[in-house]
Amino acid sequence: MDRKIKSFFEFISGKTIALCGIGGSNLPLIRLFRKYGANVIACDKRDRDALGENAELAEQYGASLRLGEDYLNVPEADIIFRTPGMKFYMDELNTARKNGKIVTSEMEVFFDLCPCKIIAVTGSDGKTTTTTIISEILKAKGYTVHLGGNIGRPLLPDIETISPEDAAVVELSSFQLISMRKSPDIAVVTNLAPNHLDIHKDMQEYIDAKKNIVLHQNAFGRAVLNLDNDISYSFRDIIRGEMCLFSRRSEVYNGTYMAEDGTIYVNEYGVKTAVMNASDIRIPGLHNIENYLAAISAVRGMADAETIRNVAMNFKGVEHRAELVRELDGVKYYNDAIGTSPTRTVKGTLSLYDRKIILIAGGYDKKIPYDEMGKVVPEKVKTLILFGATADKIEAATKAAPAYSENNPVIIRVNNMEEAVKAARENAVSGDIVSMSPASASFDMYKNFAEKGLHFKRLVNEMI
Repeated sequence: MDRKIKSFFEFISGKTIALCGIGGSNLPLIRLFRKYGANVIACDKRDRDALGENAELAEQYGASLRLGEDYLNVPEADIIFRTPGMKFYMDELNTARKNGKIVTSEMEVFFDLCPCKIIAVTGSDGKTTTTTIISEILKAKGYTVHLGGNIGRPLLPDIETISPEDAAVVELSSFQLISMRKSPDIAVVTNLAPNHLDIHKDMQEYIDAKKNIVLHQNAFGRAVLNLDNDISYSFRDIIRGEMCLFSRRSEVYNGTYMAEDGTIYVNEYGVKTAVMNASDIRIPGLHNIENYLAAISAVRGMADAETIRNVAMNFKGVEHRAELVRELDGVKYYNDAIGTSPTRTVKGTLSLYDRKIILIAGGYDKKIPYDEMGKVVPEKVKTLILFGATADKIEAATKAAPAYSENNPVIIRVNNMEEAVKAARENAVSGDIVSMSPASASFDMYKNFAEKGLHFKRLVNEMI
């Protein structure tokens, strides 16, 4: 076992660790910390009934429970592991820091201990797909890959088995990055646009959190930035190591770009190598070309063109991302539940099809504007079906668009997903495309976007 890892486990022996949140990502940590002699308190605002099996598992793994409104009152804890969804500056955590407690996170500790190269991806849109593409390329090249982070899997429980020759590929959210004081060996910023302003105090805090993915790199690090996105490109001023740019519109001197004929080139300080053509990419959409450009820049020097091209031609994409659910009566139904922001829906679903579509949208309000999406909707959508907390904002932005006219698009308001799918079927004719892309988070009615997507898929598959 690596010396740093061994030293960490020796340090936590006998300490009391509070884990905030009793979910799938923290349950493996209970087992790990108990194995090395730590006392673990599993803390959650929900009661035992709401937690269900997770409460029983936490106790089986050796944790004591602290539930309810007072769940963060853990004066006996020496170390508090903050869950990413918690506000970093909440009063209870500030008080804990003032009282000399260690407040950290699973990802912070993983970065401190990981013995292998770390490639990490952040951005407002495209994080999961880009992270997965990088992972697929490296696996195809023969690497042992540890994939995790915001993509839904904790990596610290794997720390005992990771070797220096492996590769860790990590998706990072702004909530994880806000407290990070170590950056990955290779950092990728796909793009940045207003997002999560319900949690961050303002857009600047959101941007500053994202900057941590490159801010702490040394001169040997690589930062992959999107030349076509102003905020991502602005990070160039703080890069200490190698800067790789990617662009779908312009040639770059060091990085990856797409030429006018669709050829994707790697340019290494003026030495160009053709990797593949954009037409080789199996998953549709201009945004996925951008995801591949970012991924290719990240794996340069680790994978060859043939490996990259084979992955592009065979990788089918990630669930809930422009996923064809079924075709019924000549109508195709797509699940794009990952469209959790207006920019993601515009660059994803609303850029994919050669005809106007029926769009199901709306959900939890992250306090971000919909003006830009509203401008696009009349040009891309024939029927707009809305429900959820953001329905009013999406409708208002659409009606304010220069291209909007009465019934362009037809706007239908419903109360839930069942009514939305029913309305879509009633208004669709053979040849139509129905896409559920919320342009919003899902927390008003669902635990997360995946639960919303699965509900949509179930309803569509149940149609007779």
